[in-house]
Amino acid sequence: MVDDSDAGATRSRRADALRNKQTLLDAAAAVFVASGVDAPVRDIAAKAGVGMGTIYRHFPTRADLIVAVYRHQVEACAEAGPALLASCASPYAALGRWINLFVDFLVTKHGLAAILSGDPGFATLHAYFLDRLVPVCAQLLTAAAESEEIRPDIEPLELMRGVGNLCIGGDLDPRYDPRRMVELLVAGLRRVR
Repeated sequence: MVDDSDAGATRSRRADALRNKQTLLDAAAAVFVASGVDAPVRDIAAKAGVGMGTIYRHFPTRADLIVAVYRHQVEACAEAGPALLASCASPYAALGRWINLFVDFLVTKHGLAAILSGDPGFATLHAYFLDRLVPVCAQLLTAAAESEEIRPDIEPLELMRGVGNLCIGGDLDPRYDPRRMVELLVAGLRRVR
């Protein structure tokens, strides 16, 4: 027979482990944005407030950590779409805020694709990215088109690719502001009345 206190303690440990993992992923993403994917693991541990052993317990290799950060960021972006539709004043506002989150994701992912491109699992990871985010973008575009805030002929993958292309090179030229260009792109989606 299982003691209820043992089951509660096990659930508590699992919840703590999940929180630690989420904290590690958030810290790793922040460090990757600031210092690149080659940043020392000790910097990630310091940012997360944990020991290096905790990182290696969750992510035995740097590649495991990079893939986990990538997936974590995709999930955060995917989950934000419906939440923004429910909380924003209009579908167009929700789309704009989601595009900003997508830009944040693209900035975080800077360098991740280069590191992972030689990995045979990268194609699967890219397919995961498309499978999770294209439908969210489509939902936001459909809602904004149905409310007659944007043109109805915008394809989600085209928009995402356009945003991605505008983000290329932002880290190489301080005079180039990809966010400004993306803002102009999103403004151009508006329906002309």
